[in-house]
Amino acid sequence: MSAPLPLGATIGIIGGGQLGRMLAMAAARLGYQTVILEPQADCPAAQVANRQIVAAYDDPAALDELARASAVVTYEFENVPVAAAERLAGSVAVYPPARALEVAQDRLVEKTFLNGIGISTAHFLPVENDQDLAAALHAFDGSGVLKTRRMGYDGKGQMVFRNMTTGGFDGACASLGNVPLILESFVAFEREISVIAARGTDGSIAAFDPAENVHSNGILASSTVPAAISEETAHAAREAARRIVAALDYVGVIGVEFFVLADGSLIANEMAPRVHNSGHWTEAACVVSQFEQHIRAVAGLPLGDANRHSDCVMENLIGDDIAKVPALLAQPDVAVHLYGKAEARPGRKMGHFTRILPRH
Repeated sequence: MSAPLPLGATIGIIGGGQLGRMLAMAAARLGYQTVILEPQADCPAAQVANRQIVAAYDDPAALDELARASAVVTYEFENVPVAAAERLAGSVAVYPPARALEVAQDRLVEKTFLNGIGISTAHFLPVENDQDLAAALHAFDGSGVLKTRRMGYDGKGQMVFRNMTTGGFDGACASLGNVPLILESFVAFEREISVIAARGTDGSIAAFDPAENVHSNGILASSTVPAAISEETAHAAREAARRIVAALDYVGVIGVEFFVLADGSLIANEMAPRVHNSGHWTEAACVVSQFEQHIRAVAGLPLGDANRHSDCVMENLIGDDIAKVPALLAQPDVAVHLYGKAEARPGRKMGHFTRILPRH
């Protein structure tokens, strides 16, 4: 384990969205400064960070400037160019490691990796063209979810097929941009859960309780803790997350999403090598949030206790939901967190709130 960063040291963060904002806030609480690399000058993270480098994520000069300014570099989203992370790693510690980006950025690589360490996923086949799609749909009895292998998020870059054994899918690959694709089989699941886990530079691992998630239009709507699952299922989810971070020699916080089947077994959906929307509840229901946990991990500090002191329900404020804020602020046991975004647009995450409940 390397020595912890000294007080006042600067942590570099690639990405200036709300996750970068909350990481910068957590870093400040622990006595660190932050510098943000983000091309958008008025980004949410810049409002609370000490400094912003306004440049593209793959700008060589900006990356070198970020490395010179930082004692360690991290990131708030998984589509950071791997080459950028590798360039930075030549002169400054980068956590999570570039290998985690490589795995998480390609759904085919990701699922192959998960299967390789004994974690079940939906069945999947690579798709390069409509002929591949026809063969893959035939293998999956005409049904499945076609996804771009890279860059999709919040339900984007996906197409659902049901009972398409007789055709009707010509042009599907073109409609998704003629990029490498993956067809995933449907999973008959009862609910969706996620686990937020962290691994420190000393190899210690801490996992928060699983949250039960509900999505709307491909975007997370709510996370409820505790999830309506058995302790055996919860333990299996935490153990899967531990297996992932150990296999990747990971440092930082990771979010891992699962489908829960009728018998309580788990199918991994995807992993995100960063703090995660479904972990926002930790701000209000735990002494140490996922954001502080991430800063502790990348700064070489001891990980915090991941136990929760309360049950809770976190809900995203999306688009015009921002109008609910005055009423929410009038309610007891509700913690509101807004992201500093001036314009509310459909599908845009403007903030979230967490309703605290007595722990049962």
